[in-house]
Amino acid sequence: MDIFFTTTLIFGTYAASKKTYITITAASLALPMLVSIWLSRFVDMPSLIFVGNCFVIVFMAFLVVVILSFIFREREVTINVIYASIVVYLLIAIMWAFVYSVLECIHPGSFATGEGQIEAGRRLYIYFSFVTITTLGYGDITPATDLASTFSFLEAVIGQLYLAILIARLVGVHIAQSMNRKAE
Repeated sequence: MDIFFTTTLIFGTYAASKKTYITITAASLALPMLVSIWLSRFVDMPSLIFVGNCFVIVFMAFLVVVILSFIFREREVTINVIYASIVVYLLIAIMWAFVYSVLECIHPGSFATGEGQIEAGRRLYIYFSFVTITTLGYGDITPATDLASTFSFLEAVIGQLYLAILIARLVGVHIAQSMNRKAE
């Protein structure tokens, strides 16, 4: 899992590298997380993991904004725009997983799990986040506090709004493309 996040941070920084200031910002946000991921393998410091998780949230949010700005600047629906749209959706879900992890660190007991569930950790929060953003809601993991419920609600709404707005945008751009081609 750590290798996955390291490659995500590296490729995310690379993807954002069109402009120097974006690359510097992305690298500045990614570096503390990389240090946290790999240093936590050798040193048992919960505060180090907490700070690293906070940087992941900010880094992922930054990437989402950078990639969304690319999507909404494009005047043509290409395969890159479609891939970027998928990546944003996945990044939003992963970002929320880290939000839940930070929330649990700040307020232990924010989430309740059923019997025989995996131990609270990154995998559990990633699972919960994807179940929440898709509004699937199995119910095997539930928010146990008002703040956790609020965050879960926000993620579900953001996920649905993202899909509705993005699909409307892509369809609108595609229709405009088609009409321009017919007019030519």
